This record gives sequence, structure tokens and C-alpha cells, in this order.
Amino acid sequence: MLYGAQTPRRRDAQRNRSAIVAAASEAMTTPRPAVGMSEIARRAGVGQATLYRHFPDRDALTAAVIGYQIDRLELLIEAGRDDPACFRRVLGELLRTQITMRPLVFLVRRMEPRARRRFEQRLLVALTAPLRRAQEHGLVRGDLVSSDLVLLFSMVEGVLESAADAAAARRSIDLALDGVFRGSIVVT
Repeated sequence: MLYGAQTPRRRDAQRNRSAIVAAASEAMTTPRPAVGMSEIARRAGVGQATLYRHFPDRDALTAAVIGYQIDRLELLIEAGRDDPACFRRVLGELLRTQITMRPLVFLVRRMEPRARRRFEQRLLVALTAPLRRAQEHGLVRGDLVSSDLVLLFSMVEGVLESAADAAAARRSIDLALDGVFRGSIVVT
């Protein structure tokens, strides 16, 4: 009976955790550089004590949101695993997320470098197979390696920081993608 009594709490706790991560992800699509923990708790429909029981600090919540976003990306990759053109959609989505989730990008830059590298590695591992598949079908330039994708992310970030203009950043994404994918216009 004791075991049965704990199961609903576990499901409830799991539901609360998922609601918090989803609310935090949604809250991080704001142009503001920071989102308060109390606002995230409110959006998730939980009390602050519940939020802090699951995520003792902002870093823990940031890590969970990054994990959630990478999980979503992996699902997108899995859904398009038989489509070599999927890589362009995935990479474009990832770069656009970089524009729309500014508070998350700000928090990632403040993360401990080892944790940041761990997430970067997970991201690159997820992107490696669709990149190779696109290259095998002649859709992506052959000299592109997965670590070059970090350079693309940095380029978009540089445009965002210097122009502070989402339209310029979106344009930089189009230009970067056209430079990566075959069939693009190449200016010499």
C-alpha cells in the first residue's frame, strides 16, 4: 500500500517537472535578457517551492531547458531520418531558435565551460548523422565537418550582438545556409 501511495506523487512530480521545463522554455522566447524564477513557476502552475524542489537554482533549470531543446531537436532529426534534406530544416530551426530564445543563450554563455561543452557535444553528435546523410546525397558541401556548425552558431550570435536586429540575424542564417548547402548561389 505504501508503494501505491508513492506512485501518484511520483507521477505528479514528473508532471510538475515537465510543466516547469516547458514553461521555462516558453518564457525564454521573450526578447528580455532574463526571466524570473517566480514567473516560470506561475507559468507552470506550480508554487516556487515546487520549482526549487526540482531545480535548486537557475543553472539546474537552464540545463534542463537545454536538454529539453536538444530532445526536441533529436525528435525532429528522427522524424526526418529518411530524408537527406532534413539537415537543412534542422539546422535552420536550430539557428532560428538561437534568435528566438535570447534569455537561454544568455544563460548558456554564463554556464560553467565544462557543462557548456557537454551540451555542445551532445548537439554535435545529434547533428552528425543528418549532416553525413546530406553530404552523401550531394546536398551539403563535402568539406563541412560537424565542428564547423559551432562556427555558424558563433556567426549568428555575432550578428545578433553587433546589429541587435533579429532581421539581420535571420538574413545571416539564410546566407550561412546558402553557403553550406549545394545548389546555392556562390559569389566569387
